[in-house]
Amino acid sequence: MAVVEITYRYGGAEPRPRPASPDAARERLERGNASFAALLAQVDASDGGFARHVVEVDARELGMGGAGAAPLQRPFAAVLGCADARVPLELVFSEGPNDLFAVRVAGNALGPDILGSLRYAIDHLADDLRLVAVVGHGGCGAIGAAVDTFLLPAGYLDLAGQHELRGIVENLLPTVLSAARVLDIVHGADVRARAGYRAALAELAVVLNAAIGAFTLRGELARAGASERVGAVYGAYAIDTRRIWAPAVDDSERSGLTEPPADLAGFRQLGRAAAESARIRRLLR
Repeated sequence: MAVVEITYRYGGAEPRPRPASPDAARERLERGNASFAALLAQVDASDGGFARHVVEVDARELGMGGAGAAPLQRPFAAVLGCADARVPLELVFSEGPNDLFAVRVAGNALGPDILGSLRYAIDHLADDLRLVAVVGHGGCGAIGAAVDTFLLPAGYLDLAGQHELRGIVENLLPTVLSAARVLDIVHGADVRARAGYRAALAELAVVLNAAIGAFTLRGELARAGASERVGAVYGAYAIDTRRIWAPAVDDSERSGLTEPPADLAGFRQLGRAAAESARIRRLLR
């Protein structure tokens, strides 16, 4: 049986410095995700092999080192992820304690509490915060429920008495409707008869939902006067490959994180690019 060992180590190499710019923060998250994905891919390709990855941690970030005081909160990125237990953000990005201000909620829904939490990070952690990232993921149960409601509206009655769950689904339905329209335009009206239509629709909705979230947070950054020092990006975590996928208008196959479109026309272009990507085409079969 293959063995994977992920070690958080303090007292070894010098801790990594905090990124000084939004681009540097994005690149660090992308490198961390690439390392995590490569580690597990190495195990996938082996027969009873051993793989090890070390994340260097500053002991002071754990309240160690003899000072006796709690460490100051100093994340370099705020990440909005899904509550799904299969997407642990620190592991996905190979980060340690005090590196990420992690907020997780079903479907990456930007409700008042979530916006308030992220606005706290923007307003009060300005010394180190350089990036806000929205990370959706394939196989999202919340978006899957919204997709099923779109495909079989009668099933919505099952949610009639579940007000909290219904609220999540209702918030996601506009994105699902937009994704369905894009698939119709790109692949033709008969796309709905294809065997992989549900999976493709859900995957496209995940991408658009994350991009819309990043677009919204970019507006929050502007209102807070923080858009020069803090960037906003999005991506979708593919559970099958463990890689972040972030299709863009000029690169529908892009791995990593990318900035959201600036306007409605940009979102239309993004939707078409994502719908034409190899990943969506594979899901459609």
